[in-house]
Amino acid sequence: MPDIASLTGSRHGADAIAVVIPHLNQPDFLARCLESLARMTRQPDDIVVVDNGSRQMPDAVCAAYPNVRLVQERTPGPGPARNLGASLTTAPILAFIDADCLADESWLEQAAAAMADPVANILGGDVRIARAHPDRLTMLEAYESIYAYRMDRYIAREGFTGTGNLVVRRETLDRVGPFGGLDVAEDRDWGQRATKMGEVIRYVPGMKVYHPARQQFSQLVQKWDRHMSHDITRARTRPLWRLRWGAKTLAMGASPLAELPRIIASDRVTGLRSRALAFAGLVRIRAYRARRMTGLLVGTTDAQTLAGRWNRG
Repeated sequence: MPDIASLTGSRHGADAIAVVIPHLNQPDFLARCLESLARMTRQPDDIVVVDNGSRQMPDAVCAAYPNVRLVQERTPGPGPARNLGASLTTAPILAFIDADCLADESWLEQAAAAMADPVANILGGDVRIARAHPDRLTMLEAYESIYAYRMDRYIAREGFTGTGNLVVRRETLDRVGPFGGLDVAEDRDWGQRATKMGEVIRYVPGMKVYHPARQQFSQLVQKWDRHMSHDITRARTRPLWRLRWGAKTLAMGASPLAELPRIIASDRVTGLRSRALAFAGLVRIRAYRARRMTGLLVGTTDAQTLAGRWNRG
């Protein structure tokens, strides 16, 4: 591996875009991600893959692409990995994608067009579910097609966008500060810090990235465990947190019926079978969340244990 000090010397033009990819034990996914970048209509000016403690470094995968640099960040967490990758390129625009994602062929073309507007500083794009068999979805594919990675809603309602499809000017990243570690949901934390500073996150629907659906319910559980750990930690700093958390827990258990109109009207799935599977997945995960939230409320579940680790595998 080259000396890190030697990786920061390249210079880029005013419209150059560098892609930063955190990686952990997903060499096959990373290979697919890099191949999707190679097929794009607008090529990145730099690609930095940051390994975050894999059992084996993806040297062979990255070596297949001459414009890819591979480095290692030993501090656990996708946030620290992204921070290192951003620091090792001089490109004025940074595009973040996850190793298990596929970039649409026009991903960076759409990003560059949006960034041509000088007042655009932060972009969030559309994240869709990559389906193994588009005509016959699994329960998790159907559920996540409707409910996962809804960046349009996150931006409009919560003031953040996911770091698996994020484009930001370097000067804005420097102003807002680095991504957080494992103790926070780093995408929400960074986006909401930016929003509080007056930055506007612009949603670009044509800036598409495809994320694989989880293959097992346990993988979905792991995601929500981490989110609930972060949520309870924040909730405990507010007045009357037990009352608020209890009300939220009750609403969670009863919420699937209220979501039926959304499932029926969604344009992200087609057919009665897919909608029925999406509803079944919704009922299952929200029942699980309500049970875990009850445990957090009464003290039978520990938030730190629930959080898990980015690199625990």
